[in-house]
Formats: sequence, C-alpha cells, structure tokens
Amino acid sequence: MSKMLTRLRQAASDYPERIAFEGSDASLSYGALYQVITELTYDLSAQRIRALGLLANNGLPWALVDVSAMIAGIPIVPLPLFFSSQQILHAINDAGLNAILTDQPMQLESLLQDANIQFHKAGDLGGLHLIRLQGVIPQNLPHGTAKISYTSGTTGEPKGVCLSLAQIETVATSLMEASQAQFSDRHLCLTPLSTLLENIGGIYTPLLAGACSCLLPLQQVGLIGAVGLDVARMLKALHTYRASSTIFAPQMLQALVVAGEDGASMPANLRFIAVGGAPVSLELLQRARQINLPVFEGYGLSECGSVVSLNTPDAYCVGSVGRPLPHVAISFSDIGEVLVSGSNFLGYLGRESPSQHWPTGDIGYLDTEGFLHITGRRKSLFITSFGRNVAPEWIERELTMHPAIAQVAVYGEAKPFSVAVIVARLGYSKEQVDMAVQATNKVLPDYARIKSWVLAAIPFMPVNQQLTTNGRLKRDAILMVYSDALERLYQEEVNVIF
Repeated sequence: MSKMLTRLRQAASDYPERIAFEGSDASLSYGALYQVITELTYDLSAQRIRALGLLANNGLPWALVDVSAMIAGIPIVPLPLFFSSQQILHAINDAGLNAILTDQPMQLESLLQDANIQFHKAGDLGGLHLIRLQGVIPQNLPHGTAKISYTSGTTGEPKGVCLSLAQIETVATSLMEASQAQFSDRHLCLTPLSTLLENIGGIYTPLLAGACSCLLPLQQVGLIGAVGLDVARMLKALHTYRASSTIFAPQMLQALVVAGEDGASMPANLRFIAVGGAPVSLELLQRARQINLPVFEGYGLSECGSVVSLNTPDAYCVGSVGRPLPHVAISFSDIGEVLVSGSNFLGYLGRESPSQHWPTGDIGYLDTEGFLHITGRRKSLFITSFGRNVAPEWIERELTMHPAIAQVAVYGEAKPFSVAVIVARLGYSKEQVDMAVQATNKVLPDYARIKSWVLAAIPFMPVNQQLTTNGRLKRDAILMVYSDALERLYQEEVNVIF
C-alpha cells in the first residue's frame, strides 16, 4: 500500500478542511484532494496507458496527475519544459510513451507532426489535454517502475532513471524527518516540478507531513525559461504565499542574497531553504546567513532518488553537504569516490541494473562528525605534469568566494600549472578579478594555484551549451571555445621562463 495514499486517506478523515494544494486561482483541502485523487486514479486506470508523459507548467493539474498516476501504478515520465524538442522526442521513444498529458497541446502536436509520430486527441483529464500516441515502440521497463526521471546531464541525450514508488516514498519520508517538516508548513515550489528534487520535496514530502504545497506557474514565481529569473516576482511570491520552506538552485540564492543586501525585505515566515543541484560557495552561504536566510545545503542524485544528504537546523556544518539521510549508507572507493546505498534506482532504461553501492562520480569524505564533504567530480579531476591530482571544483569554489568572480572553469590536465576561464561579475574590472585570483592563490597550495587566466566573452549558460540546467559546468564545451586562448597562456609562460 502506498504511504501517500494511506496518508491522504488519514488526512481526509482527521483534518478534511486543511489546505493541501494551493494554486494561483484555486486550492484543494485534504478532504477534496482525496476525492479528486481517487476519481482521477480510476479515470487514468481506465485509459489503459502503458507509460504516461507529463508535459506541463507547475500548477495543480501537474501535481494531481503525478500523484494519481503513481497510485494507479502507471509509470509516469515528467517531461521538463526546458528540454529541447530533440530531448523530448528522445524521452518519448526511449520510454515507449503511448500517452501524454499537457497544458500546451498545440506545441506538442506540432512537435509530433514534425517527427512523423501519429497521435489523436483524447479529451481532457485532470485539467490537462490527453494526447494518445500511436506507433511508439513499447519498452521493457524494470519491474516496479513508477517514475522515469530524465536527467539533462552534460550531454544532449538525457538518461531515463527508473524509480519505484517505495524508493521515492522512502526518500520523501527521510526528507520530511531531516527538514523537520510539519503540518503548519507552506512549501512554495520555485523550481520545475519536472525535476526530481522539487517533485519529491515540493509534493510528496509536504503531503506526508500533512502540510500545504503552493503550486504556481513558473512565470508567476519569477522563473523565466531555463535561466531567466525575476527576483522581484520571486520575492513577491514568497511574501504573498507566506512560504515557510522552498528549494533554491544556487543562482536563485545568489539573486535573493543580492536583493537582501540591497535592502529588499526578506520573507519572515521562511524556516527552511534547501539549496542544491550544484556546488554552493562558502562565501554565498555566509552572506545568506548574515541577512538571516535559513539556508541548508544538500546533495543528491536522481539515481539515488534525489536527496542523499542535507544540513539541518539540528545538524549543520558549513562547507559540507550535511549528514546522510536516515535511509542512506555512504562508503568510498579506493580513490575516494562517494558510493551510495539505501534507496537507489532500478536502473537506466535499456541498461543493466545498477550495483547496490552506486558510484556517484563525486569525490568526497565523511568528517569525524559524520558530515559529507564533496571535493570534486571524478571525471573533472586532472593530473598535472608534476603528477599532482587536482579537483577543479575545489579551486573554483575558492575563487567564487570573491565578489568579482561570478563563474570560473579551471583546467590543467598534463600541464605544469592550472589556468582558468573567468566570468567577471557585472561592475567589476579585470584588475579586480586579478586581485581576487591573487588573493585566492595565497590560500591554495602551490600545485593548485592559478598561474594565468582569460576573461570569458559571455557567461556560462545552458543556452550557449556551457552550463547544464542544474548549474554544472560543461567543461568540454567551455574548453572547446577557449582552448586556443588557454594554450597561449602556457606558451607565454614558457617564453618568460626561457
């Protein structure tokens, strides 16, 4: 029996008038929600859907369809609006979808027509348009697959991560306990529900806690496209909906901190801001604390059901990504790669089942107090010509602690010293950036210091293929653009020496 269904049934009996979902123009109490979910689960089951795609903006329909499909036992595939047409088509064929529920049927129909995928409109369901697909080849999903979460990753072709309902509910329960979620919480979803972290943290965790999820269209909370952010709208939503918890990407936290430092009123009800998706600089976390923002950095992967570790009010260590959640066990390979077990995925679509101890690709360690520290990516590690192993994320984190540096990518594979491509923060000069580099070098060992650097022409962004949508650098793409300039730095240094 699903924990969510059991909890919904109990909530509908114990406090039927308490608000469960609040949208921009409607809300649902727990009593009404249980009734709607029960009816929608029946309607979905009657459709004989093999695998269901969900392509829609944040809102009540998204959450209702998602929860109902999970309870009905229909594998559901969230399709992010920020995916390209090619990525959406890949997911459709990769998962063998035979139906999609959407709030933008015209765009979807145009995409399907261009791809020569036959379809027909099948009415409305759960407040969304049902599009039935024909001719898409069925796929053999791992037994027990309830959700397929596609990761944008660092390449153009996303991978389908298959998760069971039990795995998802285990993570949601642990997250509820760690974040001390309570029935009085009002969680405001500021990131796409199609991302697994918001899906679990923004819908399932509040439901299990008997709390309220505020589900607004992304434009209304200030998220415009994949990278645009209107911080004034975000602040207004936080104030208006009296948010007590929310989830930020690092760029969102940066924008809120700057607004706070400029005098903007910070939301008084916030008690828990989870931030993750990419490394967060210590300097930014400290600045957030100085304006009384309750920020807690965490760490996770889709393959591990999203959240793996999280700082909390009772267990906080700055510079770490928190202690592992209750269901998680952490171990390490011989080279320090973080291995996770506890609630791992069933496997990627079309690939062998994963190992019990999932190799995350991240290098890290547990300190004596049990806090997890991530020092870099295994694939990002480079070895200098002097044989030193260097994790570029470590250097990048130190550099971005300085206000003059907005973004940085560090390189040095098989070279005598490290170099960097730096994006200067708006309003700062090249001289100020250089001062920041020199200040950073003073706290780094000699083998990790930045000997030379080049100024980036434009910021690293998803639209120029130099940043993933969750904030990770696409190092190869950046290097392709700046390789000649970086190579000249080495030549210049050689000329100086000789």
